[in-house]
Amino acid sequence: MTDVRPDALFIGLMSGTSLDGVDGVLCRIGADGCWHGVLAHAHRPFSEPLRGALMALQSSGPDELHRAALAGNALALAYAEVVQALLDTSQMPATAVRAIGAHGQTVRHQPGLHDGIGYTLQLGNAALLAERTGIDVIADLRSRDVAAGGQGAPLVPVFHQHVFGRPDATRAVVNIGGISNLTILRPGEPARGFDCGPGNALMDHWIHRHHGRAYDDRGTWAASGTASPALLADLLAQPYFAQQPPKSTGRDLFHPAWLQERLDALARTGAPVPSRADVQATLCEFTAAAIADDVRRHAPDAADLLVCGGGAFNDTLITRLKALLPGLAILSTEAEGLPALEVEAAAFAWLAHMHVHRRAANEPAVTGATGLRVLGACYPSGPDCR
Repeated sequence: MTDVRPDALFIGLMSGTSLDGVDGVLCRIGADGCWHGVLAHAHRPFSEPLRGALMALQSSGPDELHRAALAGNALALAYAEVVQALLDTSQMPATAVRAIGAHGQTVRHQPGLHDGIGYTLQLGNAALLAERTGIDVIADLRSRDVAAGGQGAPLVPVFHQHVFGRPDATRAVVNIGGISNLTILRPGEPARGFDCGPGNALMDHWIHRHHGRAYDDRGTWAASGTASPALLADLLAQPYFAQQPPKSTGRDLFHPAWLQERLDALARTGAPVPSRADVQATLCEFTAAAIADDVRRHAPDAADLLVCGGGAFNDTLITRLKALLPGLAILSTEAEGLPALEVEAAAFAWLAHMHVHRRAANEPAVTGATGLRVLGACYPSGPDCR
């Protein structure tokens, strides 16, 4: 399966905890792992039935094995549409692409559940995707790290180090998707990183529940409200925030019922009940405060903070981050040549490259795994993996 060409084309596909759709990129990567950039980007929103099915699978329910299999098939077909869009835009044949790195849709993430061994589950029928695209697919990229005692997340810090690391300064990178994760890049040291907590997930839930919109465009609704100090304090009291890395989280912890429990508890105290807009403002402040706290605690020497993911476009959230981290330059990854919505998909293209070359791609200092591991499994498009 070793590729001896000096460089090759890879596709990365990402559908994250925001559950908004699929982002795909076509990238050129050198045989030595050198990043040569994105040639094309495509996005396809989830249909409402698929989004609803994936949201329902975030918790246990009747006939969920069958429903999960059907959702995995539907996701693979959505992935295949994005792959075709990338090929059409770049005018590249499928045969020119070395492999696809397909993240899949996380519906359960429970690392270290029993005796230090847990599981992580990403839906997506990789065999069907290979069949439909005619391209080798590298999938199930988190399980090997979990098997080695790691969190299986975040996996992107090593990629961040390759594309954003500087030899003369410490940098921090925050990806704000459904969940936010922080990467710390110090010269001469392995990358560090962990999940901060909620990114957009709770804000998206709240605006969808009350206004039927998928997300709070530019944070406009949050800006119309005032954060509730009492609710914010209760949200930040969640024990996860006091845990030391390695750590990772997801919708298993930060879900709508968790939020509702805290709203109900606040109402029982007799404290003023925040308006719907005030709750949205509080959730925005919650995301910003959790990120800022982690930057101050774990990267006080950072020269700047690069932001990627959908949260990079939430003006209210970015304004609050700047207020909470005065003196720290906060800018989009686009300033470094990689647009905010392309970073995670690009990372999974790079992880596919690492699998093809049989190179370890996890970072034990990030995930807590007992050692370096080659990540993923290959689903060949033909008789074997090339």
